[in-house]
Amino acid sequence: MGKMSQFPHRRWNPLRQSWVLVSPHRTQRPWQGEIGQKAASSGVRYEAECYLCPGNKRAGGERNPAYSGVFAFVNDYSALLPDSPAPERDEGSPLLKAEAARGLCRVLCYHPDHSLTLARMTKAEIRPVVDAWAEQYKELGAISWIEYVQIFENRGAMMGASNPHPHGQIWSTGFVPDEPAEETRAQREHLALTGQCLLCSYLATERARGERIVFENEHFAAVVPWWAVWPFEVLLVSKRHAGAMPEFTHEERDGLADGLKRLTTRYDNLFETSFPYTMGFHQTPTDGKDHAEWHFHAHFFPPLLRSATVRKFMVGFEMLGMPQRDITAEGAAERLRECSEEHFWPGA
Repeated sequence: MGKMSQFPHRRWNPLRQSWVLVSPHRTQRPWQGEIGQKAASSGVRYEAECYLCPGNKRAGGERNPAYSGVFAFVNDYSALLPDSPAPERDEGSPLLKAEAARGLCRVLCYHPDHSLTLARMTKAEIRPVVDAWAEQYKELGAISWIEYVQIFENRGAMMGASNPHPHGQIWSTGFVPDEPAEETRAQREHLALTGQCLLCSYLATERARGERIVFENEHFAAVVPWWAVWPFEVLLVSKRHAGAMPEFTHEERDGLADGLKRLTTRYDNLFETSFPYTMGFHQTPTDGKDHAEWHFHAHFFPPLLRSATVRKFMVGFEMLGMPQRDITAEGAAERLRECSEEHFWPGA
């Protein structure tokens, strides 16, 4: 990187075809802003008031079964509904445009133990979650009007999680949302221009250089992307060109479970806290079109910047101008590489 890593510069994100501003000289500025609370596990394996624990009544009134593994259900407060009437058209201006948005939203509980997170689950416990994600993608994607299946997790109160029970969400939509739509366009254009998969080429570049690779296993690589916006953002990429989880072999699913365990453990160890993040899988749209360009990957967007209590805020210039980060991607990758894969909490 040389001198560029010491001074402000812009980096290109080929997946979104947009720029990010990097300002590494700002890392030394004093902080007198908000100080959050350090997150810690309560150690409570069953919470009587938790609407996701086995056997408990949910907020919508339904009662959970006494599940012992993964458990999926329709979200009691879904952001999208399968039948949504078209909004009334405003004939006064073509700028006031709206259309119906249909979808199906589900919740997936990873484990009956209320105290766990992906970081504190074993690889053997994460593996059935991978299978459940694959089945949900396949089942929802087979519905004729579903064009995209977005699997994601908000971990921690700092990222808006309403319940600490280990769980994620699955929003399947009758349209392709903006972020995967942008990635579809970028990957398709790159394939048409070069004859090569964008992420296959990008991963080969990162593996050759090594400075932004956090770790690898046989089937996946974790890299702080060149264009990272969040301080310790990570892209988890399959080494084989595959578009979605159902395409993975048994061994590749094992590799994904291993990658998720290793990455989330390193996150927790970085500041010795239950590390908050938003994580999601980007997979082939289920709109019935040919998507040879699509390459499976997971985005991890964690907000912590300096410690377990100081976060990165996306405000001001980020909201009005363009994304900006202080820590270089290379520096973030180095710090994550230095983290142990043995969890700092006893028994985790």
